[in-house]
Amino acid sequence: MELLKTRIENREMVQPNHANSLDTAHGGNVLHWMDEVGAMSAMRFAGETCVTARINQVNFERPIQVGDVALIRAYVYEAGETSVRVRLQTFREDLRTGEHEQTTESYFVYVAIDEDRTPTTVPELTVESEEAERLREEALAGENGD
Repeated sequence: MELLKTRIENREMVQPNHANSLDTAHGGNVLHWMDEVGAMSAMRFAGETCVTARINQVNFERPIQVGDVALIRAYVYEAGETSVRVRLQTFREDLRTGEHEQTTESYFVYVAIDEDRTPTTVPELTVESEEAERLREEALAGENGD
């Protein structure tokens, strides 16, 4: 499957019940939203149910205030025999102005499983455009801390 077809984007309105004592999104909620969107991207790619196997380092760069929107973007940038690597970025978005800034980034690994919950093979990832190659290179560099 082509990399660009794996892109998933979702938004969550940060409500008081999502917040910590500083009225910003609790990190656990942000991770939950990222994991869901990442799994959707992995499943779109694999054509199978995918479960979280590993979360790389998570960098919380800036907070998301109550009333702002958490915009989560994900795409598959690498695939193994049964595993799928997904880049996840979260942004703080002001819906009134369209302004957004990155708040969180990480790289998750999912494993495709069959009906018996046994790991199953995934298709080969293809990169068919300059944009897809740029996204893949950005993900690989970010995952390696470059």
